[in-house]
Amino acid sequence: MKFLVRERIFDIGEDYWVEDEEGNRVFYVDGKALRLRKTFELQDREGNELYRIREKLLSVRDTMTISRDGEPVAKVRERLFDPIKEKLVVELESGGEWTITGDFLGKEYTISDADGPIAIVSRKWFRLRDTYAVDVNTHRSDAGGDVALVLSVAVCVEALTGDGEK
Repeated sequence: MKFLVRERIFDIGEDYWVEDEEGNRVFYVDGKALRLRKTFELQDREGNELYRIREKLLSVRDTMTISRDGEPVAKVRERLFDPIKEKLVVELESGGEWTITGDFLGKEYTISDADGPIAIVSRKWFRLRDTYAVDVNTHRSDAGGDVALVLSVAVCVEALTGDGEK
């Protein structure tokens, strides 16, 4: 199932809605402004926090932690060095690892694990510069089928790679 992410380019706090294929607002990304470290909340339509996404300070590699109800669920981090292509890794607290490869700045990348693709992120489907889609494999029964978690990972990728700090 595809979810549309429409970023607001000049918005303080980096807040934006995530819509489903029919244009219904499904999730809200609330970027917390004026914080020491990057912090986001992925909320449902009613404003209930599903996941909290935070940058980890003072780490060797850029890392973001995704937590639910105060408990860590996953860490998204850069690989130390890969001469062939840039990669990010998602380490799940429940065990397992996802790999994210592709063009992060161009928003053309794939999230996958040993069982295959979890999601494909693409801007090609849209002409609007600030819109991209996250096509989540919702047929999976493991963590890869958790739409909110996969969207949280996409928020991490944007925060780690999308703001020109690299």
